[in-house]
Amino acid sequence: MRSFGSDNNSGVHPQVMEAILNANADHALAYGDDDWTLRATHRLKEVFGETAEPFFVFNGTGANTIAMRACCRPYHAIIAAATAHIAVDECNAPGYLSGAAVKEVPAPDGKLTPDLIRPLLHGFGFEHHSQPRVVYVSEVTELGTVYTPDELRALADFVHSYGMYLHIDGARLANAAVALGTTVRALTTDCGADIISFGGTKNGCMMAEAVIALRPELATELRYLRKQTTQLFSKMRYVAAQFLAYFDNDLLYKNAAHANAMAQLLRRRIEETGNFEFTQPTQANTLLLKLAPDVTEQLLKNHFFYVWDEQTNEIRLVTSWDTTEADIDSFINDLKKITEK
Repeated sequence: MRSFGSDNNSGVHPQVMEAILNANADHALAYGDDDWTLRATHRLKEVFGETAEPFFVFNGTGANTIAMRACCRPYHAIIAAATAHIAVDECNAPGYLSGAAVKEVPAPDGKLTPDLIRPLLHGFGFEHHSQPRVVYVSEVTELGTVYTPDELRALADFVHSYGMYLHIDGARLANAAVALGTTVRALTTDCGADIISFGGTKNGCMMAEAVIALRPELATELRYLRKQTTQLFSKMRYVAAQFLAYFDNDLLYKNAAHANAMAQLLRRRIEETGNFEFTQPTQANTLLLKLAPDVTEQLLKNHFFYVWDEQTNEIRLVTSWDTTEADIDSFINDLKKITEK
């Protein structure tokens, strides 16, 4: 079944698959001492800046957990939007494995601001309170909204004024960059981010994620934290080869541009079909809208997607690098049949 459930459900781009197959030749040193990993490391430093220290891992939860462990001690606190991925979708792995408290902030559009964070920044130096240490944001947010460079810079400056770190979860970073007409570096390094979870899995890769430290003190222990968090892939060449293909001829931006364009098309087609309420702007590749429960139930017979909020009858649709107009036609045709009865 073709799916609007998640860009995790999409396949692997042929260029990425070819890169994996090409890496599957002869023997190569394990644990990252291979030529593919060396070249991919160099490529990521070219993209994110010479201060960037990338550590390849193979899933997003692992990347976020390692990043938090690098930033935090068990007496620290992580501040995140209440809808953030680490708050609702990672079984508290970053909090559990770092030992830090995850403090959630209500954010109607999924985006944190200095004003939203400020009330939690108290108790510094008071041993009875967990100490605020890192602010977590995702670009794109779980609600499909996008932080602008100015918004990220303001956050970074504010967080740094308290001696804290800014962590950017970039699982869909390429989608945000395309939506804003900019680059992944412009949304991270150039905005003052301290550490990044950079993902390719949702955008055409098979299992390609990296933790990128932009501060030397965060990079120091990452190699040990990666191993201890069970994210050190022995046959690292297969992860690194994906990143080489991902950046070749701007594949990451091309894939993201297609996914974003399909989201805009899907939204237009839904709007043409009926007066449905969209609860968030469609800025990247995610749509949030309300459907009557009976409509949702019938659509789910032929199309997989998630009910985002059962209380408000809100569903989420996510387009991918391989979403086709035929996928959209099929969904819209069924939506028309159901709602025109």
